[in-house]
Amino acid sequence: MEGQRWLPLEANPEFLRQLGLVPTWQFGDVYGLEAEVLSLVPRPVCAVLLLFPITEKYETFRQEEEAKIKAQGQELSSDVYFTKQTIGNACGTIGLIHAVANNQRYLEFEPNSPLKAFLLQSAKMSPEEKAAFLEKDESIRVTHESSAQEGQTEAPSLDEKVDLHFIAFVNVEGHLYELDGRKPFPIVHGKTTEDTFLEDSAEVCKKFMARDPQELRFTVVALSKA
Repeated sequence: MEGQRWLPLEANPEFLRQLGLVPTWQFGDVYGLEAEVLSLVPRPVCAVLLLFPITEKYETFRQEEEAKIKAQGQELSSDVYFTKQTIGNACGTIGLIHAVANNQRYLEFEPNSPLKAFLLQSAKMSPEEKAAFLEKDESIRVTHESSAQEGQTEAPSLDEKVDLHFIAFVNVEGHLYELDGRKPFPIVHGKTTEDTFLEDSAEVCKKFMARDPQELRFTVVALSKA
């Protein structure tokens, strides 16, 4: 990802609205992963985003995980929409695309939605082709840049190294998928249901936190019915 770079994106709900997603579902903060806190999150939930720090411990785990899956294999649904990330600092947008693309049966779009057009045109592409297609999509790039500059904190420069990363969790055909554009493929975390999806995603998020117990820079948001 040494080529194109975008400004880092915060969790800005206006971003999806500007891309033509009707706000019948909205992202909200998840303030803790304990059962009593999760019970406060509006239901149903169709996607979860995790923002976490990329540390040496995580990178070691990621490489070990990739090698293990390549050796053992995993069964993936052909219905999973997954794209690689080739644009620096675009993980927030990639996470949102993964969240929306895998829940189109629930979500509504405006008639001229740039995001809906992107998803339709890229649906049959490989993860690498989707990434290249996103690099050329001016509507999404301009909306990303605008949203990044409207964030709550001052936007860093394009060249500033950002060590925080967004990934998405979705339920496809009753299986919990982790979608991370830095990885070569989706990660299957076992079975899930519409009723247990948030709790199941929270258990995976806890594992991320347990790998770096000294780190506090974790944020979880859920896409819930408004």
